[in-house]
Order: sequence, then structure tokens, then C-alpha cells
Amino acid sequence: MSLSITPLSPHTGAEVRGVDLTRGIDEATRARLNRAFVEHSVLVIRDQKFSPPQMLDAVRLFGEVFEQHNSRFALPECPLVHYISNKDFFPDGTRYIPGEGYHTDHSNDVQPPKATVLHAVELPDVGGDTQFVNMHRAYETLPDATKARVEGLKAVHVYQSRHSARKLMGLDPSRRERVPEAVIHPIVRTHPESGRKSLYINPIRIEGIVGMAEPEALSLLDELLAHATQLSHEYRHKWQPGDLTIWDNRCLLHKANGDYDMEQTRYLYRVMLRGTAPV
Repeated sequence: MSLSITPLSPHTGAEVRGVDLTRGIDEATRARLNRAFVEHSVLVIRDQKFSPPQMLDAVRLFGEVFEQHNSRFALPECPLVHYISNKDFFPDGTRYIPGEGYHTDHSNDVQPPKATVLHAVELPDVGGDTQFVNMHRAYETLPDATKARVEGLKAVHVYQSRHSARKLMGLDPSRRERVPEAVIHPIVRTHPESGRKSLYINPIRIEGIVGMAEPEALSLLDELLAHATQLSHEYRHKWQPGDLTIWDNRCLLHKANGDYDMEQTRYLYRVMLRGTAPV
């Protein structure tokens, strides 16, 4: 079966079939997949079956592995691979649903990961979709006056913003001092490969905007988020067993949905890939 790459929406996402990443691929196929990743921002590579070390080898086709911030989710036998599960709980007994609420991963790093990769190991019968919004389109469809307003603005990113509606699991003590207290990134960033501009906001991580009063900053961020998350900017991924899904954190927001039977298991492997400082 030959490699096929088929768009999943008019602007975001493509389905890849006809490749088994456990067998390795030639350089031409690797280059084609990387071009498709930049073009479509989400690649869904169907019908893969990996052990954690095999997944590590496969995702290195797209870049170098980024060490994730919260080591409590690392697989003991393969610590660069983490798991995502609906079977974890906060200390108060509340169920922890990883990925709730729109965000981009680890934007509180000096060099946030360029990509996140999930491999579906076990899925509920119905639900648990991941929604992606295209932040290139979000920027490009802003009114000119808003584009002028946000150009040059910088936001302060922390592990968990005090304004965030979503509660994160606390950092493992062994990692806390290795994660920056705060970093500053532009609200409009330029993709280092495509050259396209996008909004770069994160409701989970942004504490404020440099030089702007808090009420004004929060109002602006709410306005930008409402604009970005319009349905016209969204690709909603319905998971299938064996999906290896890689997405571009440099130009997307995403969120997971906890809209399924919690007696069933949703379990995926997660790896992130190194990025560069947003500019």
C-alpha cells in the first residue's frame, strides 16, 4: 500500500495511510511527512502499533525529543514517553482529565516544544475527541485594528496562571526547580518553517501582558481567545485505535474532552519534540 496524505479539513489536519513507522522509512518519505506536517499542522498517522521505545524512534523522524515538565506521568521503563489517562486523581479525589481547556503545551518553557505526539493505546467507545484551532487563521482573520494592537505585545507565561479555569497537577519536586518561574513570549509569533504569523496565547499559562494593566490584559486575551476558537478555525479529531497524532504547538491551540464514560479507559502515550524560542 503506497503512502497517502489526505486533508481532514479545509485548513487543518491530514490523514496519513500506507506507512508502518516501526519499519523505518526512507529519506524521501521522511521529508514528505515533515512538509505535510508544516502544511497541515496536524498529521494523523493511522494503524500504528508501538511499544514506548518504538514510539520514541518513530517520532524522531520529526525532530529531537523534548523532556516534559511533569515527570510524575513518565513511564518508568521509558521516561521520555509519558502517559495520558483518565484514571488519575488530584489529592482531593477529583478526577484529573489531562488536556481540558484550550491551551498550547509547555509554553512556560524558554523554548516550548514545537510538537506534541500522542499514540492511542486504549480509547472509550464514544467521546474523548481532541479539538484543534488553527492560530494562523485566527491571526489572519483578525480585524486590522486588532492586528495593530497586538503587534509587539509580549505575554508572561508561568506553569499555571492564577487566572486559569483549569487546575493542573502539581509538579513533581524533582522537576520544580528545573522549570522556569516565568518566561516572556510574543503574542504574535512567526512560524520558523512556513514564515506565517499566528496568535500565540495560552489561557492555562499566561499570567499577564507586559506593560498592560491586568483588567485590560485579561479583556484582550478573552477577546483573542473567543475569536480564535470559532468553529470556522477548528478541526475536531475523533480518535481511532492505533492513531499516531502529531500537532504543531507553534500555531495551534488544542483541548481534550472528558465527555465519555469514565468507567472506560482513555490511555495514550505522549512525546514532545524540541522547539525554538518564539519570535
